[in-house]
Amino acid sequence: MFYVIGLGLCDEKDISIRGLEAVKGASRVYLEAYTSILMISQERLEAFYEKPIIVADRDMVETQSDEILKDADKEDVALLVVGDPFGATTHTDIVLRARALGIPTRVIHNASIMNAVGACGLQLYNFGQTVSLVFFTETWKPDSYYDRVKENVKLGMHTLVLLDIKVKEQSEENLARGRKIYEPPRYMSIPTAVSQLLETEASRQEGILEPETTLAIALSRVGGDSSQQKIVAGTLKELLNQPVEVYGEPLHSLVIVGKRVHHLEIEYAEDYAVDKASWRRVAKDMYKCTEL
Repeated sequence: MFYVIGLGLCDEKDISIRGLEAVKGASRVYLEAYTSILMISQERLEAFYEKPIIVADRDMVETQSDEILKDADKEDVALLVVGDPFGATTHTDIVLRARALGIPTRVIHNASIMNAVGACGLQLYNFGQTVSLVFFTETWKPDSYYDRVKENVKLGMHTLVLLDIKVKEQSEENLARGRKIYEPPRYMSIPTAVSQLLETEASRQEGILEPETTLAIALSRVGGDSSQQKIVAGTLKELLNQPVEVYGEPLHSLVIVGKRVHHLEIEYAEDYAVDKASWRRVAKDMYKCTEL
């Protein structure tokens, strides 16, 4: 059996009992380590699960899946995924590969940012399409995400923006020269994300992400304890102007608030606002939350 097991959002104890039983019964256990990160070390996982863990980077998961799936038709093999197994298309792909090889598969779900984002007070059924924001470079500034945000804005829906992480990435020079030298890990921060959003807005000029009248909520370490989890609300301009330390440790996510927002959502998120008066004023004037 090939198991794809969600680990949840925080630490080794977030795994479900069903997931833990599958891990303990597996002959090999892999940890997918590039679409997201857990808040603890590999060693803590191994100590808790009482199993050695093989770290599976992007190359292994995407191009060497046969190695992961080897003998999974004869014995139990587990792939651990931070959050929920179907939070990334990569995991769908490896399940399809297993099925094509006639390997029985089982998915064990867990919490992910896709549902834990409700911690900021916005109601999950008011969310539209989720988008990913990658690091811009001098020569590559993709803006296709803007069209998805625009569709959500027109429907009045909230947009969850997942921020880029770079783990075990090669520089263009090392990649071109075939050198297995990797860059230090990088995790996109809220100020960097907002800066890129506003750069795209300045380029597109469609009025979708106006800095002073677009409400947004930043989240980090969702699912951690009160000393880890951080939520900060404000206009895009206010979030841009906050020091990065305000947002806590990575991973960071951002929600662009939709115009169909309910006044109870605004009231709940107000506790996290940089400027509560500004938060309420924009909600009333631009988002028509007249019940505030």
